[in-house]
Amino acid sequence: MRLKVCWLAFLSFLLLFNVSSSSTTPAETATPSKSGLYHGPGSCAASSCHGNVQPQHQTRVLQNEFSTWIAQDKHANAYAVLSNPVSQHMYRILKTGNSQGLGNSAADSPKCLACHALYVPDKHAQPFGLEDGVSCESCHGPSSGWLETHTHKDSHADSVKYKEMVDLRDLKTRSTQCLTCHVGTADKWVDHEMIAAGHPDLMFEITYFSYRMPQHWQSHEGDSPWRSVQAWGVGQAVGLRDSMYRVARRAGNPDKPWPEYAELDCYACHHSLTAAADSWRLVSSDYYGKRRPGNPPYNESRVVVFKDLVGELYPDLAKQLNQDVWQVADQMNKLNGNRQEIAASANRAAELANQIADKLSAQSYDPALTMRLMRRIASNYPQIANAGYGAAAQAAMTLDDLSRAYQQNGGGEMGANVSSSIDALNKMFKEQNPSAYNAAQFSDRMQNVSKALGGRASSAAGSN
Repeated sequence: MRLKVCWLAFLSFLLLFNVSSSSTTPAETATPSKSGLYHGPGSCAASSCHGNVQPQHQTRVLQNEFSTWIAQDKHANAYAVLSNPVSQHMYRILKTGNSQGLGNSAADSPKCLACHALYVPDKHAQPFGLEDGVSCESCHGPSSGWLETHTHKDSHADSVKYKEMVDLRDLKTRSTQCLTCHVGTADKWVDHEMIAAGHPDLMFEITYFSYRMPQHWQSHEGDSPWRSVQAWGVGQAVGLRDSMYRVARRAGNPDKPWPEYAELDCYACHHSLTAAADSWRLVSSDYYGKRRPGNPPYNESRVVVFKDLVGELYPDLAKQLNQDVWQVADQMNKLNGNRQEIAASANRAAELANQIADKLSAQSYDPALTMRLMRRIASNYPQIANAGYGAAAQAAMTLDDLSRAYQQNGGGEMGANVSSSIDALNKMFKEQNPSAYNAAQFSDRMQNVSKALGGRASSAAGSN
């Protein structure tokens, strides 16, 4: 008996100190049975972990990340909104239309919970609820493999490589993780059926959104002060990639309804009606282009600003990108565009965007490049204005991102004229009903930004 007790004590010693007689890799020491399980946000909430009220400054980890997230981050309320009146109306409308995967209410619907909560049935390492919304592991990945070791010094690389932690330090990975909901995947999406029932159209700009959470993390020690500009560029590339993959999935599957109107410019149809003489769409000579009047256009919001970035940095790739996107748009702008051609062109554009994302991840950024990008985007106001509300909103968010980065990171003061003109541009999207968007009004305000930045002149987008 004494020998057995001593042997058990020795085994406990080995487990406690992770001692092994053979050389093993972290992958071999991980417990396969624990892989892919979730502990819920409560496992992060202790004051000795990430639940401090006040930030601690002994290390880069502030230890108040959970407190910041739960008090100020909108993701923490993502589940709660499923019980508000709008969500209840949406549920009743979708239920009447026999939409699949709805459950007994919006707050019980797998279709909704996929993006509004840490919804991982049968993958719980311990009991936890849905009330915390989009919580820690929704972004950082299932913690069962790395929860106990991620506090160890220099454990991040092993946690990512072997233990299913999502590498959010990598901007491409971070953008991809965000876009699983903000654009969607094959398993979760927002389509025209959901938008018609009341769900907002999906719009995303990683730097603009991150700045307004506020962020509950600090940049890595090796990050450039121009990291936010880099994040904006990579986010644009990954956003285009994933939206093109979504187009390809929808167009290439004959069992899916087509056309999928969520891929088109919503406000080309859903806009405030005015007298013909007052409509900017009818007055502008560039609005329809080669598109047949009456055909709703492809939504260019995920590409129109990105093309300026690629044109500035990689002119040769810009030509190919423009060609690939044009082929998608050309078929999408037809009432009966060829679905297989759309899917093939969208896949090509997605692969090219993915390659550009890799180049942007390695690209260096500085004040001069940031200023060139601002000037280029601002001076492109005619094309952006005519591309519709979504494209105009993306441009406004981008100029806000880049101007803030320029001032905060040593680029110098922008001047009162620049700040006021960008504020006036953003005011359009904070106060105006999207269906009342007016390209001529946007063009005028964008032109003011361009002049304040010293950008090149361009022709007007249209007139009232």
